[in-house]
Amino acid sequence: MKQLQLMDKYPLNARTIAKNETHFKDTDEIIAFIKAKIDAHPVATYIATFNHYSHTKSLENGEMNPDFTAAKNIIFCFGVQLPKAEMLGIRPRSIGVVETEENFVVSFMDAPNPQAHQFMIAWVEAI
Repeated sequence: MKQLQLMDKYPLNARTIAKNETHFKDTDEIIAFIKAKIDAHPVATYIATFNHYSHTKSLENGEMNPDFTAAKNIIFCFGVQLPKAEMLGIRPRSIGVVETEENFVVSFMDAPNPQAHQFMIAWVEAI
């Protein structure tokens, strides 16, 4: 897992997984795997899956890296407390999966809850 600052301000975790390093065949299988992890978690709640690829391709001025063959986000929440209204600005969580001919790139922003963050790392590492 690589940690980086995207655009000099977003704390991000990313892992590139060669297709020959995993048994998952496509983005949908990875999203289903992560959804199963969310569904099995005692607190996490699945919200939606967003097809970022089809959304961007459908826009008149949409730009997509030509190497991408799929791009989806699975959206979920670990929230067990809501002490401040501003907490909604950093929720819910999302894990993005981009597929190319040779790789999957799986990424997510740092979670404010260290335990939730560790779960997300473990889920991605299990791919």
